[in-house]
Amino acid sequence: MHRHWLCIGLVCLGLGSPVYAAEVKKPFLKSYQIPYRLTDTNHVLVRVKINNKGPFNFIIDTGAPALFVATSVANQLGIKPDKAGWGNFDRFEIEGGAVEIKARGRVETPFQVEGINALGLAGSDLHGIIGYNILGRYRMQFDFTRDKMTWTRLNYDPGLPKAIKSKGQAAASLDAIGSFVKVLALLLEKKPPAKVVPRGFFGIELAPASKGKGVLIKGVLPKSPAGLAGLQSGDVITESQGDEVSAIEEVQDRAARLRPGQKARFTVHRKGTERKIVVKAGEGL
Repeated sequence: MHRHWLCIGLVCLGLGSPVYAAEVKKPFLKSYQIPYRLTDTNHVLVRVKINNKGPFNFIIDTGAPALFVATSVANQLGIKPDKAGWGNFDRFEIEGGAVEIKARGRVETPFQVEGINALGLAGSDLHGIIGYNILGRYRMQFDFTRDKMTWTRLNYDPGLPKAIKSKGQAAASLDAIGSFVKVLALLLEKKPPAKVVPRGFFGIELAPASKGKGVLIKGVLPKSPAGLAGLQSGDVITESQGDEVSAIEEVQDRAARLRPGQKARFTVHRKGTERKIVVKAGEGL
């Protein structure tokens, strides 16, 4: 991922990668498919919920030593940092199913985030950076031809970095860069980023149908909108919103246009019979 100037800024701030003990190889646990998109600056952006609120937009930076949550977001959530600047987040959920319980992170807004937001370079307002104390718990696989990356949980906790310099005189000139970029954005009359809108959520896992027609429902989350509507594992979706489907992407693309509360109409084949099922989208990320 292209984060050259971002990483330089982090190092200047005293936020460069800390030295950790050598990782011991551990067995892999569960894997997750994490949706992402690239910003105009080629940063990898994911969506998260914090304490079941959001969604918020975070960029991934393996060069950042820790999770950074913007001060405005922490204030919105009612989270106060300790004297060292660390905050406790009871539930940090990354879209795609990866969840960190009792996550720790810095409560501050890095100037890089302020600058990107001021110029609207991410296409959406950024709310923080996911760094090594979270990312080190996963093996990440990227395929930039797909819209999802694979995160596989490791039986490993990198812990918190030994020290991160607090904001002070050394960082004052760098913080000023963020303010300068804000002014520059006003002079350029840059439009504000688009508002973050929650996606519709159904709770189904899809796979190609064995006979090539339709899309197989591989799994249904318990008590999800799909489960409550009557969709079952083994059903084959042949129509979505009245149109025939033959690929997973067709179902996903139509579902992505829906907002929480809107209805999706599916035609499914189940054990030789055809059924019409309507699912009311829940609130996802």
